[in-house]
Amino acid sequence: MLQNFIRSRPYRALRDFVKAEALLLSGIALVSGLILGFLRLADEMLEGETEAFDRAILMLFRDKANIDQVIGPPWVQEMVRDVTALGSFAILGLLVTGVVVYLVLARMRGMALLVLVSVLGGTVLSTVLKMGYDRPRPDLVTSSHQFTASFPSGHAMLSAVTFLTLGAILAQVAPTRALRIFAISGAIFLTLIVGISRLYMGVHFPSDVLAGWCLGAAWALGCSLVAFWLQRRGAVEPPAGKTQA
Repeated sequence: MLQNFIRSRPYRALRDFVKAEALLLSGIALVSGLILGFLRLADEMLEGETEAFDRAILMLFRDKANIDQVIGPPWVQEMVRDVTALGSFAILGLLVTGVVVYLVLARMRGMALLVLVSVLGGTVLSTVLKMGYDRPRPDLVTSSHQFTASFPSGHAMLSAVTFLTLGAILAQVAPTRALRIFAISGAIFLTLIVGISRLYMGVHFPSDVLAGWCLGAAWALGCSLVAFWLQRRGAVEPPAGKTQA
């Protein structure tokens, strides 16, 4: 009798409901933790408590005999500049535009709108925060020109917003668990190397990058939770081959 109940449709519906609610609650808790992490970093930065940490990490990428010179041969420096371009507004803009056009052509207009709102919203938030905190850049010689304030790192935040959002979409349509893990891991890896490249180039303090990662991940996860919630209610089309819970 118990086995028959477990196989029944009401039981499966209840199981899916509990699983979905647990996922939403876990996501909300994680978003809250990331936002608190950002606020803690911002508070310590304003009080000057991150100076020793920031300098120690930045010096790992500098020649001790000449701090204006980064470590590594010229080809490594060129490679780092290529990597940091992955988090630039131009590259991310082209990537998001391509994904949005694809989703529209695939008749997933609701998902396309969510991706667009997620990335543009993250861009606006990053810009407003930079203007609000107005932290000067590190006083180091760099190989690129910077036109905005330092905190939080726009490259770190926007790469987290974009790559994690797109990684979540790929994970939804992935047919196997291994592919879902690969999609999310790839998104995290790209986010991390972009942030690290900003430290190598000396254009950001480590606390800038950490803050960008925290807030970018929180924003991307929050938008993904909204998309999941809307999909369950039929307001946004589920990925191809998926059914609503």
